[in-house]
Amino acid sequence: MAERSFAKEVQKLKLGEGETFTSEGILAITKALLENGVGYVGGYQGAPISHLMDVLSDAQEILGELGVRFEANASEAAATAMLAASVHYPIRGAVTFKGAVGVNVASDALANLASGGVTGGALIIVGEDYGEGSSIMQERSHAFAMKSQVWLLDPRPNLPSIVKAVEQGFELSEASNTPVMLMVRIRSCHVTGSFVARDNRRPALSVREALSNPQSNYSRVVLPPMSFVQEQDKIDNRWPAAQKYIVDNKLNETFGPADGKIGIVLQGGMYNSVIRALQRLGLADIYGATDVPLYVLNVTYPIVPEEFQAFCAGKSSVLVVEEGQPEFIEQALGAALYKAGSDLTLHGKDMLPMAGEYTGQVMLDGVESFLRAEAPDLLPAQRRAPNRDAETDIPDLSKTVPIRPPGFCTGCPERPIFAALKLTEKQHGKHQITGDIGCHLFACLPPFEIGGSTMGYGLGPASNAAFDGGGERRPISIIGDGGFWHNGLSSSIGNAVYNKSDGIIVVVDNYYSAATGGQDILSSRADSATKSTGHPIAEAVKGVGVKWVRQIDRTYDVPKMRKILDDALSTDHVGPKVIVASSECMLNRQRRERPLAAKAIKDGRRVEKPRFGVDEDVCTGDHACIRLSGCPSLSLKKLDDPLRDDPVASIDESCVGCGNCGEVADAAVLCPSFYRADIVHNPGRFERLMSDVSQAVIGWLQARRSQKRLEFS
Repeated sequence: MAERSFAKEVQKLKLGEGETFTSEGILAITKALLENGVGYVGGYQGAPISHLMDVLSDAQEILGELGVRFEANASEAAATAMLAASVHYPIRGAVTFKGAVGVNVASDALANLASGGVTGGALIIVGEDYGEGSSIMQERSHAFAMKSQVWLLDPRPNLPSIVKAVEQGFELSEASNTPVMLMVRIRSCHVTGSFVARDNRRPALSVREALSNPQSNYSRVVLPPMSFVQEQDKIDNRWPAAQKYIVDNKLNETFGPADGKIGIVLQGGMYNSVIRALQRLGLADIYGATDVPLYVLNVTYPIVPEEFQAFCAGKSSVLVVEEGQPEFIEQALGAALYKAGSDLTLHGKDMLPMAGEYTGQVMLDGVESFLRAEAPDLLPAQRRAPNRDAETDIPDLSKTVPIRPPGFCTGCPERPIFAALKLTEKQHGKHQITGDIGCHLFACLPPFEIGGSTMGYGLGPASNAAFDGGGERRPISIIGDGGFWHNGLSSSIGNAVYNKSDGIIVVVDNYYSAATGGQDILSSRADSATKSTGHPIAEAVKGVGVKWVRQIDRTYDVPKMRKILDDALSTDHVGPKVIVASSECMLNRQRRERPLAAKAIKDGRRVEKPRFGVDEDVCTGDHACIRLSGCPSLSLKKLDDPLRDDPVASIDESCVGCGNCGEVADAAVLCPSFYRADIVHNPGRFERLMSDVSQAVIGWLQARRSQKRLEFS
């Protein structure tokens, strides 16, 4: 089950001509695809566009009515390969995935698609979550667009602009026979607003209809000598056609006065941040009217030099606002000015940081520095001083608020896996351990500090290949079920089998692609009306030749998990050892069970919920349980007892009753201070009677003990 259901919201996709469509960016993109006659859609979930895949999944009935094919692809490479349908056929296709990492995975298919070119419009929607909020390395999709000559759109972050960019993206692709990347930043994905809807359109040619009349064109096959011809076609025909369409249809926009002596060139996605900075400087209003001329690049590649030079005419200096590095746009614009013999001063990374996210404060500081240097008369008097003190109305909390690294959720079934592994290392010594992309990567942080590298989704075991030839201790690698099905089965497991690797591979199976929002995958246990699930990972690894396979269906059983790890480390079996550790993601489990339990309680039915606690009188206060668990619900409590200085362990109200803390305490032979209490809602008569009797006996015993203590004192 996905993190969020859009079953109700997708009904808005049926709105027609002239009606107002109000939603967030994700739904607006889907609506725009349907309005523009898309024939097929695919993709791979990944922040910040995971919800786009969820919307498409929930909208399959509407897609089916329009004859639109939807596929949740196995990887970004598979999604991009799907766009091959637009190579020979005039069918509009769109796929979506996470920005830089998705483009990296899809690079082979995307490069071939760009080389051969397309007949129908091909749109790649990439979610670019650049900056501190990103979960990936800090890279940009822009570099790939330049390398393979794929046109890159970066629309202003409001719904009308995003919807328009989808339409223009298809048309630009068709006008230049080139795939187009549409970049939507994390704020664009979730920005809310309205736009005027149009009627949905059936594709002019559906994929079903195309099968009745197969087409082929050797000139689009990427093989010499045609690949050399395709390169020339990019430069001689496709590039000029793209630039012409950009100019003729005014894809880039200008705002503000036409005769200003300075100007700002910016990526479309940075428009809101720039306008906000100008507002704070008193140079723009809340409606976007600006005193500083703006040239907004809704198309960041290719650049149109003539359009840029026209904007620069009569100006003495221009600031380029380009988030990320290298400064591709600034370099291109600087080269255009140099070739034109212009004496205009071009600013960019000298006023703004080379790397890092352009937050509101960063943008304000950069724009203000540019204006102070080139047009101080535009600034309010109190801001013209070069050494002006920083604003005091916005406190800098970065110096007082501690950093918050990511971590496992309360009750996460992956935590006991690493508790067992930590206990194993205590016995056998530290091991060479690699991780993969996914929740389990949090194990490299305290309290576990297990593993320290990740090379890509599905590549965890492959990252240990250099150590798999035998040694004093066997290497251990971790891979999640999402990464396993993404490409880990072939690139990691198959690779280990073929090379007779001696290492240990732990496959963390939590039933979903949990890190991206809980989407179903091949090994999910739930039945799906539209997808094939229930395919065991253990059977898959046996199918590629793994002989030593162990399955554990309850990872919270720390002693059993530890024993399997010990067996894998000590066995004389030659070849990879695979442990499939399965337990349902606790977030998804709670999303499913809590509503059912709440309804049952409301209906008066009996519901039993486990809760765990710590006996303060028994707890020794050594906190070893916390060091081996790290659960957010397990914290410290200071006692009022003057004879006990150290705080004891305590379990707060966020506990979900998974039992991991008690299992760890037992496996590590820590202490018997953990206890379980079952909370019963709507108990029966006998249970209420027994509870009353129990409370009466306990109350009598407590009163008796208190009286004896009083007499003794």
